[in-house]
Amino acid sequence: MLPASLNQGSVALRTALFLASTMVILAGIKAASAIVVPFLLALFIAIICSPLVSALMRLKLPRALAIFTVMVVVIMAGTWIATLVGSSINDFTRQLPEYRAQLTDTFGALLEKANQFNISTDQLKDQFDPGGLMSVATNIVSSLGGLMTNMLLIVLTVVFMLFESSGLNRKLHYALDDPQMRLKQIDRFLESVNRYLAIKTVVSLGTGIICGLGLYLLGVDYFLLWGLVAFLFNYIPNIGSIIAAVPPVALALIQLGVGPAAGVAGLYVAVNMVMGNLVEPRMMGRSLGLSTLVVFLSLIFWGWLLGSVGMLLSVPLTMIVKIALESSEGGRWAAVLLEGDPQVISQPMVAQADGDARESE
Repeated sequence: MLPASLNQGSVALRTALFLASTMVILAGIKAASAIVVPFLLALFIAIICSPLVSALMRLKLPRALAIFTVMVVVIMAGTWIATLVGSSINDFTRQLPEYRAQLTDTFGALLEKANQFNISTDQLKDQFDPGGLMSVATNIVSSLGGLMTNMLLIVLTVVFMLFESSGLNRKLHYALDDPQMRLKQIDRFLESVNRYLAIKTVVSLGTGIICGLGLYLLGVDYFLLWGLVAFLFNYIPNIGSIIAAVPPVALALIQLGVGPAAGVAGLYVAVNMVMGNLVEPRMMGRSLGLSTLVVFLSLIFWGWLLGSVGMLLSVPLTMIVKIALESSEGGRWAAVLLEGDPQVISQPMVAQADGDARESE
């Protein structure tokens, strides 16, 4: 038996090697972000399209024809949305300096009214640029639109991924030395990832459509653009809805006045409360949420690692890590730390994991 000092030294050495290798991997991913980002985007599109392909195959369509049909629909819808939203982004970017100036004037008038009530606003006026808030969401959407230059590469990657998806489960079992496919954690992990991304996409699509339609009825300009922003930012819980609401509220304040701007804010609050607190948990079956701190930190981390698109993919990527930790008995403690509510990982789930472990034996 080794002395305690040697054991401590080996643990310290393993920890140092793990941290060093992690830093090298992260540096490599950051350096290769131009390749990694389109690949990740293609991976998420493939996961989202996989249930549609399976549904068409249940209707007796051959796999190749099902994939072709889904990809034609995705390309047509993407091209149509990109054309409409692209023109909106160009027009909005062209008028953005004027909007910024108007918003700054409006903000200055509000500060003057606050000074009349002896409220000090000097520091707020010096450090806060309200006009800068309007360009945050559009910059991220513009960077996502820049990926469309790699559309052919992304589409081809999605097609090959969809063809390979049928054998992915079996390959993972063989890679983990489980040819009898008794490790149910692998199946549960793949099923949970597919289910999470599919449901999140449906909820986000509903959020974007409702917000865009509401902005159209209220008369806010560029409602298609803000609907797309609401759809994309709904993948980021808590923080995303706030970021997505700022530009249309600010634009409504400039264009229509205080009352309609309050109506736009109320629209976003109502939609996110209904979709986030009622619809999504009911569709998920159980909560798969992350704590607000984890969401914020993942936003910073993935944004630093992969840029603006990494911010949009931050929560889905973190959720995949969390689902993987939940699927392994040794990593369940880490999944608890990522949870918003420790009671979410319930006793039935633990019992199911114990049953899977007994089956694997």
